Amino acid sequence: MTPFRERNPVVVGAVGLTLVVAALLGAFQLDRLAALTGRAYQAAFHDASGLATGSEVRVAGVRVGKVTAVELARDTAPYVRVRFRVDDDSVRLGTDTGATIRIKTVLGQKYLALSPAGPGRLREGSQIPLARTAAPFDVVQAVTGLADTLDKVDTDQLAAAFTTLSQTFAETPGSVNASLVGLSRLSRTVADRDAELRALLARARDVTAVLATRDEEFRKLVADGEALLGEVSKRRDAIHKLLVGTDDLATQLSGLVTDNRARLAPALRKLREVVAILQRNRDDLERTIQRMGPFVTAFANVVGNGRWFDSYVSGLLQPYVPTTGGR
Repeated sequence: MTPFRERNPVVVGAVGLTLVVAALLGAFQLDRLAALTGRAYQAAFHDASGLATGSEVRVAGVRVGKVTAVELARDTAPYVRVRFRVDDDSVRLGTDTGATIRIKTVLGQKYLALSPAGPGRLREGSQIPLARTAAPFDVVQAVTGLADTLDKVDTDQLAAAFTTLSQTFAETPGSVNASLVGLSRLSRTVADRDAELRALLARARDVTAVLATRDEEFRKLVADGEALLGEVSKRRDAIHKLLVGTDDLATQLSGLVTDNRARLAPALRKLREVVAILQRNRDDLERTIQRMGPFVTAFANVVGNGRWFDSYVSGLLQPYVPTTGGR
């Protein structure tokens, strides 16, 4: 076998470069490579709004795959075909498996939920029919649609129509007449509050739009709250022991005070008398402390050089006076 260092460097470089390019392409195509290992299925829906490519596929709340495509099918009647992949080999989908589009967050994100059922195993590539699929009711779209519909309704004309109808049936029996009068009053009330109702729906639409733009922040807040509750749950025993210990301490202190009340009462009375005396002589104490300041300073200077006193005696010796010659 030819040693590695004796081989043609051009060939070695070309092979190495090819391997690097193949590794890079594999890294960028991991998703497609995973698709080769997973099992592909389809599901038919009357309405798949909110579900998009890349949405999660879950079984009992656990993620097992993702949606690969959402397209409109025109086999007989138009419906939505959702293609998805299941990557978990341990998940067994029976022949009666159902699929439901569910809301993931309060802001409208959705995922595909599978309900395994039936005997056997669902053949790979087969489609779950419309009879076993369902889509949720979208509250955001309902509010938006209500606002748009209300904008197109002429409430004044509607109120006038109900009024005319009640006047036309004025000679009818009392029960019918009362119903029509009530409808007329209801329409008038709606017409009088038309501006407020429009403003309310407009603000509701603005709120839903703001919540949709803050989806990531809201999910992070929920995740942080879950983490906090999880930590509190982990420390539940420690918190319980702390509360029990605090209760025991309070009980012991209460018993201590009860047992020593006869001794504590005279001591507290004496302490109260001492405090009263100090309170009456507060001015004298303040003057004493102020006047002790210079003394303490001088005393500290005297004993500040060690374990002795520095002192001198004035006038013990006569002062030295130099003499001059001839005198």
